[in-house]
Amino acid sequence: MLNPLTLPLSGSQLIEASAGTGKTWTIAALYLRLVLGHGGEAQGFARPLVPGEILVMTFTKAATRELSDRIRRRLVEAAA
Repeated sequence: MLNPLTLPLSGSQLIEASAGTGKTWTIAALYLRLVLGHGGEAQGFARPLVPGEILVMTFTKAATRELSDRIRRRLVEAAA
């Protein structure tokens, strides 16, 4: 099973799974780790990334909206 808390943050990652398996939650968690700078150089980057430096792709407009909303909520929660 994929663990978003230990997945390396460097390079490209492909998450492919059936509906209802937690893809959106996992991608939002990975995005948050990148923005917060978790992992350090050993796991990916020497500094936190800004949203313009992160590329996330989905296959449908509905999935894009859901993912964008979920990421936005996670960032707001983390900032609070």
